[in-house]
Amino acid sequence: MKQTRRKHTGQRLLEIFQAYLINHAHGLFSSLGRLTRTPFTSTMTILVLSIAISLAGCFYIIVANIQQLTGNLEASNQMSLFLKEHVAESAGQKLAEQLTQNANIESVKFISKNQAMDEFKANSGFGDALNSLDNNPLPNVIQVLPKNVLDSREALDSLMAEFKQLPQVEFVQVDMQWVERLQTIVLIASRGVMLVSVLLGFAVTFITGNTIRLELQNRQDEVFISKLVGATHAFIQRPFLYTGFWLGFIAGFSAWLIITIMLLILESPVEKLSSLYNSSFELLFLSFSEFILLLMIASALAVLGSWAVLHYQLRQIKPQ
Repeated sequence: MKQTRRKHTGQRLLEIFQAYLINHAHGLFSSLGRLTRTPFTSTMTILVLSIAISLAGCFYIIVANIQQLTGNLEASNQMSLFLKEHVAESAGQKLAEQLTQNANIESVKFISKNQAMDEFKANSGFGDALNSLDNNPLPNVIQVLPKNVLDSREALDSLMAEFKQLPQVEFVQVDMQWVERLQTIVLIASRGVMLVSVLLGFAVTFITGNTIRLELQNRQDEVFISKLVGATHAFIQRPFLYTGFWLGFIAGFSAWLIITIMLLILESPVEKLSSLYNSSFELLFLSFSEFILLLMIASALAVLGSWAVLHYQLRQIKPQ
């Protein structure tokens, strides 16, 4: 007897769950059908949402590329240790090998005075004039790239002071102002993107909410009848919330297309500019996980705007 009751209860729960899924599936696809029956209005709303979302996405990808660029430019913030004139090439190479043992150093490169002169002749355009020099005036140089050079000003100062105390070193050169400016630019850009994204997120929420408000007014008679027969607010809200979901989802996908097309247009000129500076910089595109996150955020903001409007408006609609 108990086993029969358990079986009956299990079947009943399964039927309720199936009915729940069917109702939600009907609301999901019927709301999409309603959007297709008003193509002009739906397209205009989706385009406006897409532009707002794509602006936030563009700012985000710009900052991501700037951060990648700072990573590529990290080598330009390396320290140059100019050795004293009497320090021989062999002694300079030995010092460079010793510096590689320092835990705070990422990489070390020794440049002899002859190598420096050859590079200067090749890049300066004064090759013939330099050949007339009796002696090579350039010193031996050790280029040092500290670890996490962009993260800590204090650590960089400490490492620089340590190098200045070496007896073989004449002086140490590093562009501290460039490091600080780079840090500040990235920080300002990151915070700016966050603020702009929040504002555009509010715009997506308000635009979707206003669209759902107009849709609710157009279907007011339907809502009256649903309330008269005892439908709950959750039941009435369901198709409208799915409409908001579709608006956000399609707008998010369209925004991804806009961002991708813009990056594809810029990719070739950026690569050409990068090659002119002998760099291997490549534009970053939105990854698959970022694409999924974009769809989720756009859909969630649209559903949130829809729910806020419905929560208020349904309480104001009272059938006579």
